[in-house]
Amino acid sequence: MIKKLNLAIIGQGRSGKDIHGGYYRSDKNIFFNVKYVVEEDARRRSIAEKIYPGCITLADYRELYNLDVDVVVNASFSDQHYSITKDLLEHGKNVMVEKPFGRNQFECETLMKTAEENGVLLVVFQNTQTAPYYLDALRWVKEGKLGDVKQISIHFNGFARRWDWQTLQKKVGGSAYNTGPHPIAMALGFLDFDKNTKVVYSKLDTALTSGDAEDYVKILLTAPNKPLVDVEISSIDAYSDYMLKIQGSRGTLKSTIGKYSVKYIVDEENPERPVIEEFLQDEEGNPIYCGEKLNIHEENGEYIGTPFDVGTATIYENLYYALTEGAELVVKPWQSAMVINVIETAHAQNPLPVKF
Repeated sequence: MIKKLNLAIIGQGRSGKDIHGGYYRSDKNIFFNVKYVVEEDARRRSIAEKIYPGCITLADYRELYNLDVDVVVNASFSDQHYSITKDLLEHGKNVMVEKPFGRNQFECETLMKTAEENGVLLVVFQNTQTAPYYLDALRWVKEGKLGDVKQISIHFNGFARRWDWQTLQKKVGGSAYNTGPHPIAMALGFLDFDKNTKVVYSKLDTALTSGDAEDYVKILLTAPNKPLVDVEISSIDAYSDYMLKIQGSRGTLKSTIGKYSVKYIVDEENPERPVIEEFLQDEEGNPIYCGEKLNIHEENGEYIGTPFDVGTATIYENLYYALTEGAELVVKPWQSAMVINVIETAHAQNPLPVKF
């Protein structure tokens, strides 16, 4: 029988209450007991006491220092991730921190070093890396049915405006830090988290946002002998029909979180055509277009689960066994640090005026 671990969560915003909390309250959570909820706002503390009967609510995370808790989940504001996580690690607490991991590479490396020095576990919550649609795309690439992959396009696009704290640079807001860890982690995964990955092009800009942080992101990544990965996060794309598209020498996969379509050819069914240097003509000498009907296989399907349920549950199950049995993390902190390095590079290449 599994013995539940005691968990404390910091923050009862959308992420803390709905994403993490949604898991805690689900049938999938057989691993953790929400013993402490830390939230500055008194109304949210009151709500937490109702949805987690028996939990103890606190106004200040520093009250956790001397309390018995197996792991602390840091779902605070993005600009607080580094300072709060570092503080907790230094006080001997195992921590799972929400994305973004940090503001820059230095912060990420400092947190990893601090965890190591204090003999505690540090985990970054990036549930897209365990999402069904992403893992299935990785399988298609690794099995080789798409051939030699040349380009991967990852689009997290929509047509909407924000005006909350996530639009402010001073709060580590903007699409690159807020949404970016998801598609960028996917991109790096397709590149095998190659340490030689380069940002070959980036553009950050503002479009519909009410704040001073970017709501348009374009980042091109590649590594030696690897495909080009196009990451796009746009608030002004009213016609986006996919989140992921993989173009290989033998086929293409296109998917959203919920479904996929793929077309591919098999070499044996489409023998190589010899090159003809002269112009092409029909039997009567009329010019013709160079074309043929390929024998194409097509598959369509649906995914069971999303990053928010299956992806989240996978992260937490892995967290439990990492704490109790020393299991290897499915999302490794150094991978999340690479994500932040890409974001930091894009910001360095595209400085935006600070208005707030």
